Amino acid sequence: MLDEDALRKYRQAGDIIHRVLKHAIDKVHPGMGILELCNMIEGEIRENGALPAFPANIDINNVAAHYTAKIGDEAVIPPNSVVKIDIGAHIDGYIIDSAVTVYFNNAYSMLTKAAWTALKNALDTARAGVELSRIGAIVDKTISSFGFRPIRNLTGHLISRYRLHAGKSVPNYDDGNRVKMLNGEVYAIEPFATNGRGMVTDAPEVTIYMLLRTNVKKLTAEANLALDYISRNFNQLPFTPRWLVGEFKDKTMSIIDELTRRGALYGYNVLMESGNGFVAQFEDTVIVTEDGVEPLARVLELTG
Repeated sequence: MLDEDALRKYRQAGDIIHRVLKHAIDKVHPGMGILELCNMIEGEIRENGALPAFPANIDINNVAAHYTAKIGDEAVIPPNSVVKIDIGAHIDGYIIDSAVTVYFNNAYSMLTKAAWTALKNALDTARAGVELSRIGAIVDKTISSFGFRPIRNLTGHLISRYRLHAGKSVPNYDDGNRVKMLNGEVYAIEPFATNGRGMVTDAPEVTIYMLLRTNVKKLTAEANLALDYISRNFNQLPFTPRWLVGEFKDKTMSIIDELTRRGALYGYNVLMESGNGFVAQFEDTVIVTEDGVEPLARVLELTG
């Protein structure tokens, strides 16, 4: 069970994410720079008294996950696009992970509604004692009823302090797993709907990294400094090279490359829908109770 301090910090982080997402929905538009949007979101999280739990993900069209603005990124939100805004915040390691989808062509309204409704139905079903596969079955049934597919190899996940993925997974279909939700656990539940094949594959590009280990020998002096900086500032939460530029300037990417080659960092490949289908996503972080769940970011209130 969560103690009062943890509960307070989860709720505070959830309120911050709710406000930041609302502002992002209001501001995002075709032609807006992805770097501008990421900087705005991450800056507002910090200004409100939290820290980003991971870089703001701005995943467009057939990109399902793991794209954040690169250093000096000149890409913009395209016209007629489907944009997932997947963001997280933490206070003292208590993490909120959430996402919404906005679209700039009404042709994608039903795709977006399918993901929104799947999250609503999942939250209505979830409570202590419910099998995680039942949540997946509800997501699958809901998205399929709109004529789309859930993405089967992306999942929600258990969250613990400073751990974004803490072991248990919440599938987007009935995977046969009979593990149950427990009272007091915290989960990110995140249905993905697509008009493609329902699977994602790795793209070559990596824009987000995570610390794996610090006991790496024979690094350059700059890489040693960066490894210490990453460990102190991000713990084992995902980060972007953009957040290192203030310290390491134009050496940042060469340092990142060295640390990745030496096994100190893990790079998250950008994930693409395997059939080039467009993808919509909604996500909230919830506290499980005997009677249901408490949605902390309240994303369903923001659109729908």
